[in-house]
Amino acid sequence: MLDKICQLARDAGDAIMQVYDGKLPMDVIRKVDDSPVTAADLAAHGVILQGLQALTPDIPVLSEEDPQSWEVRQHWQRYWLVDPLDGTKEFIKRNGEFTVNIALIEKGKAVLGVVYAPVLKVMYSAADGKAWKEECSVRKQIRVRDARPPLVVISRSHSDNELQEYLHQLGEHQTTSIGSSLKFCLVAEGQAQLYPRFGPTNVWDTAAGHAVAAAAGAHVHDWQGKPLDYTPRESFLNPGFRVSLY
Repeated sequence: MLDKICQLARDAGDAIMQVYDGKLPMDVIRKVDDSPVTAADLAAHGVILQGLQALTPDIPVLSEEDPQSWEVRQHWQRYWLVDPLDGTKEFIKRNGEFTVNIALIEKGKAVLGVVYAPVLKVMYSAADGKAWKEECSVRKQIRVRDARPPLVVISRSHSDNELQEYLHQLGEHQTTSIGSSLKFCLVAEGQAQLYPRFGPTNVWDTAAGHAVAAAAGAHVHDWQGKPLDYTPRESFLNPGFRVSLY
């Protein structure tokens, strides 16, 4: 199953690259919450939805580009949680730091996850408590790694006063910025040790990266110490959280 989902993410990435490379128009529009959506988001959504329905017709799909109503979702125990193009702002800026995110949720937990960066041609994946990074057709298992001072990875497009205050109180550390779910993946592969998030995210932004980070040995907890939970609820918003070794 994991290999098939990885291939599906690659196929979605190919659809995104048709727009990124200028072969198809980008057509940026604004959603109700003022977040941008492009032709690439919608093309990737179509590829993933069709692929998942063919692979697992009995498992429902929740995608950022087609969020079902609460009445439809409220009793779901097992479902796919998808962000066809995570990091649309990075896509529009053309910095390559965007991903295709696909996660399988079972009883509130992200048990399988794929994060694919089509420009970087890097695939992160996780299942059965193990996580991998595939680059240049070489797949290797990844694990978190401690380092002093810790490297803190933060969002390239989102910053706030809470984050700045937290970093001020953290003590000695270094920071790096990157877009999309790649922040989870940097912690998972040991390149960074901490990813704190105070600003808003939705469940489809985090589930796949959460699966990869957790399988690599990281903890993904809210600021009260509880693991992020994907049990269906009326709001798609996550609480603030941190991804760390401890």
